[in-house]
Amino acid sequence: MIGCAWRVLVVLLTLMVALAVGTPTGRYLVRAAWEEGKILAHRRPIPEVIADSSTPPEARDKLRLVLAARDFAQDTIGLKAKRSFTTYTRVDHDTLVMVLGAAYRDQLRAYTWWFPIVGSVPYKGYFDFAAAERAAASLRDKGFDAYVRPTSAFSTLGFFNDPLLSSSLHADTIDLANTVIHELTHNTYYAAGRATFNESFANFVGSRGSEEFFRSRGDTGAARQAAERWADEKILGRFWTGLYNELDSAFRAHPTDKRARLAIRDTIFRQAHERLIDSVGPELKTYPKEALVRARFDNAALMARRVYHTGLDHFDSVYAQSGNDLALAVRRIITDARQRSGHKE
Repeated sequence: MIGCAWRVLVVLLTLMVALAVGTPTGRYLVRAAWEEGKILAHRRPIPEVIADSSTPPEARDKLRLVLAARDFAQDTIGLKAKRSFTTYTRVDHDTLVMVLGAAYRDQLRAYTWWFPIVGSVPYKGYFDFAAAERAAASLRDKGFDAYVRPTSAFSTLGFFNDPLLSSSLHADTIDLANTVIHELTHNTYYAAGRATFNESFANFVGSRGSEEFFRSRGDTGAARQAAERWADEKILGRFWTGLYNELDSAFRAHPTDKRARLAIRDTIFRQAHERLIDSVGPELKTYPKEALVRARFDNAALMARRVYHTGLDHFDSVYAQSGNDLALAVRRIITDARQRSGHKE
């Protein structure tokens, strides 16, 4: 009987492997699992890396800051740190993953991918950079807007006790603390199929959390800079939301005329880019004008920005109503999100 059970198990595992390598999604997940396995296999405890005489002084300081930000996120904000950011892995590239997003050209509708556990998401990460560009080109050939951007970190939602990656150490201390708190927010709560809520919420917690973290350390200069960056995020959030609503109204005004929708979107994007540079730009304290000039305007880029910039003023209003108690605001927002979990974004 035992031998029979083992034979059945072997057959099932063989079928699962065949399914994995026989489908595009399966092959993608196998590659992602392989890369994640390499990251996990090369982990070292952060205190060990700090004590290593070959570790540069600046890197030691940043690693100490990561541990401090992690403790602050867990002890003061109430986030679930688990074992994330207790280890360190050196990777070969400053850019860890290329993130692909896509959207319909004449609709404000993101192209989505489905994955186990997280559900449908409007982006897909590629460890193979050339594969990301090929996938983007394929989507453009099919009539979609496609947008590829680099990232130096990602989260497995706490499933694999994410290490800090060497690619993250190129960030300044404010962005580094923000990244740690942002990713631990995903550990704490992640609503399947609600990427826009998840990322915008983590943007809020990472930004406000880094500000409070530096203030708790008596570093008023860094706290002020973190607050200025968050203020800019909210300004840009209003801009991108306003543009989204303007384009949505224009599309709705021409429900059956694709050519008209495409023509009007190009006009709206051109005017919006001018407003971003001439009107919004002077309000921003931490964004260089060159970045605004280079900003990409198409549906894929707009939808990608919406993922991180939706409802930021709402989150901040909950923060204010909570007496600027970030831990309380986080609990309230998560409770509300759980109550609405049956609703779509």
